Amino acid sequence: MRLTSKGRYAVSAMVDLNNQRDQGPITLSAISERQYISLSYLEQLFRRLRESGLVNSVRGPGGGYLLAKDAVDISVADIIRAVNEPVRTTMCENGIRGCHRGQRCDTHQLWESLGLHIYRFMDSVSLAQVCAKDAVLNHIQLGDVARYLPADPMAEGMIKIEAIS
Repeated sequence: MRLTSKGRYAVSAMVDLNNQRDQGPITLSAISERQYISLSYLEQLFRRLRESGLVNSVRGPGGGYLLAKDAVDISVADIIRAVNEPVRTTMCENGIRGCHRGQRCDTHQLWESLGLHIYRFMDSVSLAQVCAKDAVLNHIQLGDVARYLPADPMAEGMIKIEAIS
């Protein structure tokens, strides 16, 4: 599995922003100092976070950034998606590059399903849970798996297995 520094830094910066929320708007330079993230990198990340509606910017003296929503309404996956950070569990791009001679490898479905499960987990973890250090497996209520399945499972090479009661 691969999650680059872009996603990790974005989550860390959002945790910092939430933890400092009582101070009013928070400057990126303050986050940079506390989180040891380059200011120019934070500027890129926060532009995307703002465009995604996760943070608001306040201009002028005393300006900075604030969460645009309550931390319980922001999932870790929202943050990851906002900075365009895919979680890669396969070496394939577009289902071909990285696989065997232009065809999917024998384990592609396994790793692709793992990637979807990771997103399912991250969608179920709120920023508030991360800030409260409560993002532990036995406290996470995973969302409906159907949300992560392709509309036409056969078209994706995946077969949807129905639960038998």
